[in-house]
Amino acid sequence: MTKQFRTMPGILLFAAFAVFAVVYILPLVITITNSFMRQQDIVGHLVGETVSMPLLPTNGTLMQYRQILIESPVYLNMFWNSVAITASVVAGTLIVSSFGAYAFTVLQFRFKEALFFAYVIVMLLPLQVTLMPNYIVANALGLQNSWLAIILPGIFSPFGVFILRQQMKLLPSEYIEAAKVDGAGHWRIFWQIMLPLVKSGIAALGILTFIEYWNLIDQAVIFIKDFDKQPMSLFLAQINRQHLGLSFAASVFYVVPALIVMLYGGDYLRDGIRLSSVKS
Repeated sequence: MTKQFRTMPGILLFAAFAVFAVVYILPLVITITNSFMRQQDIVGHLVGETVSMPLLPTNGTLMQYRQILIESPVYLNMFWNSVAITASVVAGTLIVSSFGAYAFTVLQFRFKEALFFAYVIVMLLPLQVTLMPNYIVANALGLQNSWLAIILPGIFSPFGVFILRQQMKLLPSEYIEAAKVDGAGHWRIFWQIMLPLVKSGIAALGILTFIEYWNLIDQAVIFIKDFDKQPMSLFLAQINRQHLGLSFAASVFYVVPALIVMLYGGDYLRDGIRLSSVKS
């Protein structure tokens, strides 16, 4: 224990932090341990509105994992649905946002600042406000019950343009001027100068977009009606007593990609957000 925690106020603060940490991590621990329990054992601990979940399984089993990975391919199908939707949105967002941020930073055209301000206003609107317009547009384009109804609004979200523009504005304008003197066009400036210098912002945007669409619920409920097209996040949001064991196992299986992304991309996320929040 460090020196500042050896005093009585420090000890109390450390104890409070420890309690908060235990409370925060306890649901994850229960999810992992209950994923190794049989369905009947889990339901047996539900009495009316009372829940008495044991911290450790009395009879450990891999039955739930065997069912979602081998015996019931529908769950793996939903997992790959989530992968397809999320990967498409992340890739499209990085491409569109990079070009959009470059245009708002380097190019000069009328009403540029007014248009960017409109971008920011749209970004500030809550998801529930934009769902109905997106539904109307998707219906008019015949995209109902299609992944494109989720992917296209995600790709053209203004958030990515805002993040990358903020970081591009921090770059010295001398870099661009020197490249123009050497005869470089916009494509070369964009590809060889801008993108390498804002790679932390691009990585942070990719991670944030991944987290948002890996856990999407509202869009899937509104736009996807066919069960075989639904992402696993929607299944996990509709837990019932008949599938509690599968839900626990699927939750553990589903959190692994997000955990890997956060473990390997945490530094990029922190640096990208820090640099994007600095005002020029």
